[in-house]
Amino acid sequence: MIKQFHANKARLKRHMRLRNRLAGTQVRPRLSVFRSGNQIYAQVIDDISGHTLAAASSLEASLKDFTPASQAAPVAQAEDQAVYEEEVEVMAEAAPSKKGAKTEKTSKASNKPGTGKKTVLTAAVKSAKKTPVEALVAISSNHKVALAREVGRLVAQRAKEKGVEEVVFDRGGYPYHGRVAALAEGAREVGLKF
Repeated sequence: MIKQFHANKARLKRHMRLRNRLAGTQVRPRLSVFRSGNQIYAQVIDDISGHTLAAASSLEASLKDFTPASQAAPVAQAEDQAVYEEEVEVMAEAAPSKKGAKTEKTSKASNKPGTGKKTVLTAAVKSAKKTPVEALVAISSNHKVALAREVGRLVAQRAKEKGVEEVVFDRGGYPYHGRVAALAEGAREVGLKF
């Protein structure tokens, strides 16, 4: 018989592995995240006394009519693409060319009839490593991701009102990207350290 994969059971297993080494104290409580298909919830928990110090969710009345701020992302992407194309052309000119190498390709600019120019592209052009905030820019216009960031800000503000400065981040067995990462970055923006 074929063994079925249950995603939630696997997540709970990962969560229990994380919880074996994470515990919230009075000095440094645990910021716990739970996400469903549509909503996201966050709690700051003191595990020793068993109390929730602060909580926020995407179901809050203040976030009911939330709309993400519009960004000039298409303009920025067009500028980034232009800069990238210039860098590739510069690197192609600087790269040594081998006779008969298979890496020779014609660029878009040199495909025009009558130019007769060929550029040599290097094997790999690596860009600078992105910070977590820069990595979220591509999906920040997504409603759920923007809402998760606001929930992170809200729970961080409430925790700071209770005197909490540092927390231990419990991602709940979810991968650290998308809505979970947005919630964490929103909490960091307010000044919560973890």
